[in-house]
Amino acid sequence: MNDPDELTSFRRDAPLVSARAQQAALFRAAASLPGIRCTDTAVDINGTTGVAVSLDDPALGRAELVFDAVGSTTWANASSRATGPTGSGSATRSGSPPSSTAPADSPADPLPDPKDIHLARDTSPRPLWAGARMTLLTAAPRRALEPPAAHGQLPSLTGMRWVAALLVFLHHIRNFGYFGGSRGQLVDWAFGPGAVGVSFFFVLSGFVLAWSARDGDSAPRFWRRRLARIYPLHLVTAVLALLLGATLIPGLRPEGAGETVANVFLVSSWWRDWWQALNPVSWSLTCEAFFYAVFPALYVVVRRLDARAVTGVLCLAALLVVVLPWAGLHHALGWIVPSNPAARLPEFVLGVAAGRLVRLGVWRGPGLDVSLALTVVGYFLTHQLPGVYGVSACTVLGLTLLVPAAAVADLRGLPSFWRRRRLVVLGEWSFAFYLIHILVLRLADQYLSLHHLPTLQALAATAAVLGVSVALARALHEGVERPGRRLLLKGVRRKAGAGPSVH
Repeated sequence: MNDPDELTSFRRDAPLVSARAQQAALFRAAASLPGIRCTDTAVDINGTTGVAVSLDDPALGRAELVFDAVGSTTWANASSRATGPTGSGSATRSGSPPSSTAPADSPADPLPDPKDIHLARDTSPRPLWAGARMTLLTAAPRRALEPPAAHGQLPSLTGMRWVAALLVFLHHIRNFGYFGGSRGQLVDWAFGPGAVGVSFFFVLSGFVLAWSARDGDSAPRFWRRRLARIYPLHLVTAVLALLLGATLIPGLRPEGAGETVANVFLVSSWWRDWWQALNPVSWSLTCEAFFYAVFPALYVVVRRLDARAVTGVLCLAALLVVVLPWAGLHHALGWIVPSNPAARLPEFVLGVAAGRLVRLGVWRGPGLDVSLALTVVGYFLTHQLPGVYGVSACTVLGLTLLVPAAAVADLRGLPSFWRRRRLVVLGEWSFAFYLIHILVLRLADQYLSLHHLPTLQALAATAAVLGVSVALARALHEGVERPGRRLLLKGVRRKAGAGPSVH
């Protein structure tokens, strides 16, 4: 060969080139390059015999070419190059021929002359192009998957945020008793465990922070970004709750200045009597504030561990999620309550460990479908166990698998229902929705008789409260959350760079 960087270059002189002839040419070319190992396997594709040729290169990783034989002959009709570190593809070895169309986001590379079939050893990052009868698989050597500054979005996780917030909303609808009789029992069965949406938020928070952690970042800079993320909305909804408590909803009125100050500074749920101070759902922000406080030190430790040790951390955190409710139930440990930040820390640590494993490129969990099924099973299992386990213990396995599975689906471009545009938009509003919906429910409960309504009226009331909450959430997201974050981060992003959008 004239070009030492070529894996193979040959001309199709005959009208058709058989799969075995293609294979032989590849073997001859690969044998001339140092460090290349070439193996072949006969494969069945829709009842015909093809050849899968595997090329192992220590620098580029593994490449696999599948030649789909039509009768006994075939030819490769595309010039395919290896993708970058995160490139991936797949060739079906039992009954599914390689894709006949290129991915929608790939450039329209012109087809080469079929008389000139050429595969070049090119390490430049290029999107995968799957030819009609040839698929190139690449898997770069395992190394840490560093999230790109401008391309670290994980839209499936954003879509899931909306579903988690909606579960919490429907859980509160059940608590307010809109539905009565057998309908109320059905709502209780379906949405009684809805509080696990908060557990999802805690796991997700740890996962995304570990995935998006920046090299050389300082703790003060990290804390400033997190403050900008949650504080503008927290402060506005806390003031709104204070005003409503003083005027329209006496039940929201704080017992004293200490409770108000504790809530404003996100420490209120450390005291059991104050766990629902001002805005009742803001107790979870107290937990998040604690998680943010410990994350810089926690990640320093996790980052120094190898994959096996990080897996151990994940398993230990998952075990604690189950053991702590048991300890609180059987040994009357008063501090183990769902609103205590220390009691919820294992869920956050679990997410951090899972995020680190995905970033290292060693996550080996099941896909989205299996992970979601396990989460749903755990969700409904809560009815069979004491209530304290329903907060997080029953769904810990499912959520441990579901969050990384969604992230991996996004990173690899796999199909995902959760990244649909409407879900993602609602997910972007979900934080505002979570904080405002309980105030809407309390206001409606104060002035309207919404208990044990007939089915149609209960559905209409639920839809009305949901619609008002979503509308207010959008207004708060656009008018408070985003401007407040920009204001608090003014001058910071240019220095630190932008990170993934899901936090």
